[in-house]
Amino acid sequence: MISWTILERNHILKRSFWILVIIRGFLNAVVPLMDKTEARYAEIARIMAETQNWIILQIDYGIPFWAKPPLSTWASALSISLFDTSAFFVRLPYLIVCSLIGWWIGKFSHDKNSHYLPGIILLTFPEFFLHAGVVSTDVFLTLSTSMVMLAFWKSMEKEAPKFWGYLFFIGLGLGLLSKGPIIGILILPPIVIWCLIQNKLLKALKTAPWLLGSVLMTLIALPWYLLTEKASPGFIDYFIVSEHFNRYFNSEWVGDKYGFPKQQPYGIVWGFLLVFCLPWSLFFLQSLKKHYKTLRQNSWGIFLLIWMLWTPFFFTTSTSLIHPYILPSTIPMALWISHFWNTNKKRTIYLGVGISIPVLLLLVFLSGVAKSLFINNTDKYLIEESEPLAVFALSNKTYSSQFYSKGEIEKIDTISLKKMIKSKTPFKIIIEHRLIKNLSPQIKNELYKTGENKKRGIYRLKN
Repeated sequence: MISWTILERNHILKRSFWILVIIRGFLNAVVPLMDKTEARYAEIARIMAETQNWIILQIDYGIPFWAKPPLSTWASALSISLFDTSAFFVRLPYLIVCSLIGWWIGKFSHDKNSHYLPGIILLTFPEFFLHAGVVSTDVFLTLSTSMVMLAFWKSMEKEAPKFWGYLFFIGLGLGLLSKGPIIGILILPPIVIWCLIQNKLLKALKTAPWLLGSVLMTLIALPWYLLTEKASPGFIDYFIVSEHFNRYFNSEWVGDKYGFPKQQPYGIVWGFLLVFCLPWSLFFLQSLKKHYKTLRQNSWGIFLLIWMLWTPFFFTTSTSLIHPYILPSTIPMALWISHFWNTNKKRTIYLGVGISIPVLLLLVFLSGVAKSLFINNTDKYLIEESEPLAVFALSNKTYSSQFYSKGEIEKIDTISLKKMIKSKTPFKIIIEHRLIKNLSPQIKNELYKTGENKKRGIYRLKN
């Protein structure tokens, strides 16, 4: 009877894991791409798929995007090339990667619980569930850090297969292609700290396949960097110096070519970790308090703790950050919670609350309560609201308007708008509400509004 109960419970957890994946996949299909960040990365991928330029990332036709490496863009562009430009397929690589991470980390769960428990915990982190359906570089960075850290752990076991040492360097190479040298900053210090605490630094240095591993890492990452610098001189200086040092260590830096203001209070990253990992962050704090005194004898627990806390510690003094920066910490937190699962008497309550979050998000969407949120943060509905006509944007165009018009939207000024009105050629134009107020009565009298959101309206020429 006991064995049947365990099997039955494991079957329920397995089914729950895939239901969570399906819920996220459904939301990926029905929620439009949102401005500014997600639509920007989606548009970069769409342009790559259209132009078949797999080397230079372009933020608009002919305008290079130097802020990020290409791995996530390659993934979305490949999905677009194989399928189409719908939001579901642009986001599909992120759903696949997050699902694979959730499934894979169950292999490292040091207990008798279901293989799917760590994955369920991971998918019920609000931060992780969100990123399973968001076009972003952070998902592939998280994949890379997870590969490196877990490969390192396995390589330190007795008689470990050489595969794990090679996977460590492959993860580093992919990290360099996912978000750049930040991969080294996020994984090397916690590894060194753990080795010093466990007195295993010498063993780690001896067991690592330095020569072949370094060759693998170099072959994976270096060609793209060299080809990009050759085709777009100045890339390496901007990406390495500006994006990796000035952004985090120079509070007065104003050289961001593509970003948006993200000034945050010092230490806000810890608030992100607490809030965007609820309710599991409370489980973590409770278990840390309970096992703190015996943690020194728990090598796996120490490894997870250092891995988990290093990322927020590193970003503590940074003011230019956003909540996705904590995403790499969700993997060790999920493994930590799984590791101490049976020691928490309220684990069933935590699991119920955690699973209820994705289910609640689904119900909120189906109810229509969040419809205005979507309408007001994308131009998808403005672009699609009328029959096909040449579409323009006055002074500014959004990334969502670029994406949903398939790059056909053109930015114009007031002088060009006057000429178009005079020519009487049918067109539609998106104008921000703050700009329409400043247009002359002669221009406004020639236009009529056919749709709007909180920030912009779409207009057509009167007959």
